[in-house]
Amino acid sequence: MATDIVASLKEGPMRPVQVLAVTICVVINMLDGFDVLVMAFTAPSIAAEWSLEPQSVGILLSAGLFGMAAGSLFIAPLADRLGRRNNILICLLIISVGMFLSAFTNSVTELAAARVFTGLGIGGILASLTTITAEYSSYKRQGFAISMVQSGYPVGATIGGTIAAFLIVAYGWRSVYLFGSVCTLVMIPLVLRCLPESLEYLIERKPRDALDKVNLLLEKLGMEQLDDLPESRRASDAGRAGVIELVSAPLRASTLLLWCAFFMVMLSFYFVLSWTPTLLTDAGLRAEQGISGGVLMNIGGIAGGATLGYLTARFSAHRLTSLYMVLSVVFMTVFGLLEGYLGPMLLVGFVVGYFIFGSIIGLYSIAPDIYDTSVRNTGMGWAIGVGRFGGIIGPSAAGFLLAQGWTGAQCFYAFGIPLLIAMAAVLLLKAQGDKPYRAAVQVE
Repeated sequence: MATDIVASLKEGPMRPVQVLAVTICVVINMLDGFDVLVMAFTAPSIAAEWSLEPQSVGILLSAGLFGMAAGSLFIAPLADRLGRRNNILICLLIISVGMFLSAFTNSVTELAAARVFTGLGIGGILASLTTITAEYSSYKRQGFAISMVQSGYPVGATIGGTIAAFLIVAYGWRSVYLFGSVCTLVMIPLVLRCLPESLEYLIERKPRDALDKVNLLLEKLGMEQLDDLPESRRASDAGRAGVIELVSAPLRASTLLLWCAFFMVMLSFYFVLSWTPTLLTDAGLRAEQGISGGVLMNIGGIAGGATLGYLTARFSAHRLTSLYMVLSVVFMTVFGLLEGYLGPMLLVGFVVGYFIFGSIIGLYSIAPDIYDTSVRNTGMGWAIGVGRFGGIIGPSAAGFLLAQGWTGAQCFYAFGIPLLIAMAAVLLLKAQGDKPYRAAVQVE
């Protein structure tokens, strides 16, 4: 049975092949952390060179997120048909080309278009990284493995921010995009050589030469090889449209709550990440110091994500995530109250990063178990895609509010409210019960 093979993989210790798959996903997400936040790092320099108003900066900050939303909704679901690995390769190529084009733009329109294109790849790849990590992790280590992959995002942003600060001073903001393009391109041969396709995908979807690929993986995993592929666990559902299944019983309530949580968290998450360097610069820091403030927030995110991943092996991921959301609101409020006190703001910014990154990583840890293999990447992609619309609105709305005379502190107060709504959605999601698709299989 397919379930026996998968169960053996999931219930045993993490083997080298599984660890390698997770490690590759961590490295890719580190690059994504840099690629996503490169606009935040370069925004002050671009705004100064092009004499941009806050609204224009907000458009540039949101452009990549718009592309990421589209990539999550329309490119990520392709992984349920083409394979997780193939999807990752396609997206890496898109990201590399988009970053390269960004370096040669000369207007807000051109740069926004290049960021939308880059975002398509970033949005398409993130769901596949989370899905393949969940499918290669043991049950005991799944939460920790997903948190490590998602923590790669702030690690990449931290390292990338440090590199960006140097490159901007030495070579100008365009060099930052060229650097990102080359680093992303280098990942393609690494994925081709080192990242295996998901075992669950091969068994459930049975692509061409699936038996040979499964047996090769089983050999690497030290498991007994097969004479024939087992019957798919949900063969009767193979023809159902993935997105339609997400909003059909028994998944409907869980899907809608997950979408709400992702939307609200990303609304606040991308406001904080996108505007903090600029707001710190406006408060009196030099541009490179403002970037350092953003980097410090990402370092907090690394610690917060790793801690949450460790704790999910002992406590409910739903309750931990809800707690992180509440504490994010508390420290965002403190950050606003400290406006003008640059030293304490930097310290509290670290703590805000700790909890708000932990909140988003908590959602990534919760989401994969809601969906079956046949629609898992579609479910992840649509949850992330819906969340991206919150990410689009957040930076743009902040730019509008700042242009209307709002202070940075007032923005931080206002953007705490969506996190409280997300907390309620996560607690209601817990009340729905875990793995609703399993109930559907039992009924059938």
